[in-house]
Amino acid sequence: MAIITKQDILAALQRLGEMAAAQGDQIELVLIGGAVMVLLFGERDSTRDIDVVIQAPSDVSKVRVLTKLIGLERSWSEDWLNDAAKGYLVGLSDGPIVFSAPGIKVRRPSFAQLLAMKLSAWRDELDITDARRLLEELLGNREEVWNALSPYVVPGNELKAKYAFEDLWEAVHGND
Repeated sequence: MAIITKQDILAALQRLGEMAAAQGDQIELVLIGGAVMVLLFGERDSTRDIDVVIQAPSDVSKVRVLTKLIGLERSWSEDWLNDAAKGYLVGLSDGPIVFSAPGIKVRRPSFAQLLAMKLSAWRDELDITDARRLLEELLGNREEVWNALSPYVVPGNELKAKYAFEDLWEAVHGND
């Protein structure tokens, strides 16, 4: 896997938009996972891939063909932009646009949904670090924050996510 920096993400998305516009398409993506952390917070320098949900065009194979070409141009794997993390999505919240250029518009889900995804996965130190940063973005007391993110927890992972949330809350806010 490649190491993809913030500048790489922006350049690759720009290129993807240019290529889409050249063939008369408009790409709409929802950015999830580590790329959000790299772009928005600078908490980490890079990610291994860019996890997205492809919303447009309806024929997602068009996007896959273009991303494969960009992967070749940049010596990245052909799945540098992929939808593998969609298994951690329950619904899709409407977050703000984080990147826009001719031929492409990229937004992110709400911070509550991103945190729910991290809590549902809860695999390694990277997930914990990302979750801690996302928790800092959410306002409210413990119950209010849990209630905001719990609808997005992956079914079957509720208990794991709840325990992870409780540990995370205490690490960030103490026992209040």
